[in-house]
Amino acid sequence: MGRKHRYDSEDETDRKSGRNRDTDRWKHRYDSEDETDRKSGRDREREYKITGDGDSEKYRRKQRDDSEDETDRKLRRDRDRENRITRDGDSERYHRKQRYASEDEIDRKSRRDRGKENRISRDGDNEKYHRDKYERKQQEDNRMKEDGHGKLDEDLNPQRQSTMLGGNPNDKFNLGRSGGVYIPPFKLARMMKEVQDKSSVEYQRLTWDALRKSINGLVNKVNAANIKNIIPELFSENLIRGRGLFCRSCMKSQMASPGFTDVFAALVAVVNTKFPEVGDLLLRRIVLQLKRAYKRNDKPQLLAAVKFIAHLVNQQVAHEIVALELLTVLLEKPTDDSVEVAVGFVKESGSKLQDVSPRGLHGIFERFRGILHEGEIDKRVQFLIEGLFAIRKAQFQGYPAVRPELDLVEEEDQLTHEVSLDEEIDPETSLDVFKPDPNFLESERRYEELKKTILGDESEDEDGSNAESDDDEDDEDDEDDDEEEEEQMEIRDETETNLINLRRTIYLTIMSSVDFEEAGHKLLKIKLEPGQEMELCIMLLECCSQERTYLRYYGLLGQRFCMINKVYQENFDKCFVQQYSMIHRLETNKLRNVAKFFAHLLGTYALPWHVLSYIRLTEEDTTSSSRIFIKILFQELSEHLGIRLLNERLNDPTMQDSFESIFPRDNPKNTRFAINFFTSIGLGGLTENLREYLKNMPRLIMQQQKPVSDSESDDQSGSSDSSDSGSESEASEPASSSDESDKKRRKRRRR
Repeated sequence: MGRKHRYDSEDETDRKSGRNRDTDRWKHRYDSEDETDRKSGRDREREYKITGDGDSEKYRRKQRDDSEDETDRKLRRDRDRENRITRDGDSERYHRKQRYASEDEIDRKSRRDRGKENRISRDGDNEKYHRDKYERKQQEDNRMKEDGHGKLDEDLNPQRQSTMLGGNPNDKFNLGRSGGVYIPPFKLARMMKEVQDKSSVEYQRLTWDALRKSINGLVNKVNAANIKNIIPELFSENLIRGRGLFCRSCMKSQMASPGFTDVFAALVAVVNTKFPEVGDLLLRRIVLQLKRAYKRNDKPQLLAAVKFIAHLVNQQVAHEIVALELLTVLLEKPTDDSVEVAVGFVKESGSKLQDVSPRGLHGIFERFRGILHEGEIDKRVQFLIEGLFAIRKAQFQGYPAVRPELDLVEEEDQLTHEVSLDEEIDPETSLDVFKPDPNFLESERRYEELKKTILGDESEDEDGSNAESDDDEDDEDDEDDDEEEEEQMEIRDETETNLINLRRTIYLTIMSSVDFEEAGHKLLKIKLEPGQEMELCIMLLECCSQERTYLRYYGLLGQRFCMINKVYQENFDKCFVQQYSMIHRLETNKLRNVAKFFAHLLGTYALPWHVLSYIRLTEEDTTSSSRIFIKILFQELSEHLGIRLLNERLNDPTMQDSFESIFPRDNPKNTRFAINFFTSIGLGGLTENLREYLKNMPRLIMQQQKPVSDSESDDQSGSSDSSDSGSESEASEPASSSDESDKKRRKRRRR
């Protein structure tokens, strides 16, 4: 019992010690875990503290940097503001200075202008004073000369001469210069008459100024209506001396009015026939102007120069090589402007180039086509090229080379010049300014002689017209008679315009009608003059022949007109004769249609059958075409009427005279040909009478010969009856022998 209690206590002690050990073990583990947690917490706090200190340091550093940057920006803004204020002040001072300088310059210019005006007014007053003084002196001298109390000095001193010319003696060379004092034309002419020395420099300057004004006036007022009147006036001026003035005036006027380019070109063409050096000079200057405008990209000036060259080519003043070379340059490196200029040039001169150089123009259009396919130019310019192709397709209608009223020069009289775009060109600008001529009088005299040769015929015509006008004024009765004769004159249309319009109307009416009744109704409404009915028949026959196959529509329409009026029947009769005479010219299809048309008219009795008398059916008188025509004609008649009715019609005794040529009985050869022809076309039944005639032809011949032999025997016989009986027996024997020979001959033919 005691041992058992001891064992239990030891077991209890062991259990307690075991529980204590377990408790210590778990407590130690928990303590170690808590220590670990505390260490980790301290470490985290330490790390956080270190991190927080670093972040705050970064933040403070960033704040410091931002404040420094803001300070720098403020400093920079302040400096920029100060610089801007300084610059504005400097610019304001500069502009103010410039304004003051410009105002000073304007003041100086105004003072100079006022001084110039004062000098001009003083010079004008001085000139007027000297001119009035000279006029008063002249009047006084004239009065003295008339009264006999004085005489007029013939030799004037140099100062007096310069005063007479109208100006300051120290400034006499400025009289005719451009920009000098204006002198009215009547005073200038009077002063030129008053000059004694016609070869002096002053007189030459006056004539130069008058020549320049006259040429400018004539060129400026020329147009298509008065160009024929301007040309004689222009030749009255010295164009050899003023060729530079003429060229410059033409170029300036053309630049100001491009619409009158063809008029200026026509004027130059007429002048070029008499003075080729003028046309050559103008062409060289225009080419030089074109080259300058092309280099400077001056499009308006380039367009004007190109248009002038185009019309000079049309007038054959410039060679077509110039036009083709110009187009080649413009299209070598195509741009919108260069292609547009080239299109305008081709529009103006394309009609002429198509006549004189079709291959060159074809090459230019191929280049246009290539540019259009490349598609690198603007759409607007592409449309211009397409429009140019349409104009070319219409043969440049609306763009004639030369208008009729401007076609003043014959081709053989024109002189053509050729200028290359690559060569150096001398414009001869020295011809535009005045230069004294030591042989002035001789040059003027020679031009006067040349002017008489140019305008001599025209002046004679004018004198003749004046004389005729005087005669007309004297003979008023003759004028009245002439007017009456003119009123009685009839105007005839040799161009056959009305006839063409009538044929067009008839053709459209025939083609637009539904049936022959409508066509006949419309055609009868057309007012035809006497003699025009034939045109309707011809047009109806032409329309029928043009069809692929014969249409009964035309036959019914022709039948209707023949039934309405006998005039159409006679006209169709003439048409039959005309068509049969020219049947060899028709094609087979046309021939068939014409034959069926006339067969319809004959089958319906709209056309009289005597027209068949124009047909002679023999081997010599027919051709292959005429035999085809006759074949189709009679075959159609047999279809319309039938072989029996046709045979009855052909055997009508009253119409045998008309059918003798178709069924000839004059020669056995022709008879056999007619029989064989109708048999070959399937109408052998029409030749029964002809066959019978051919069969009985020997007997008929013998019957015709018998009366002749009887008459001869009567003449040769005597009074005896024996001789008569002998002669009859002898005559009967040859007759019987001839009958037997005919029978043998027919048997051989049958074999």
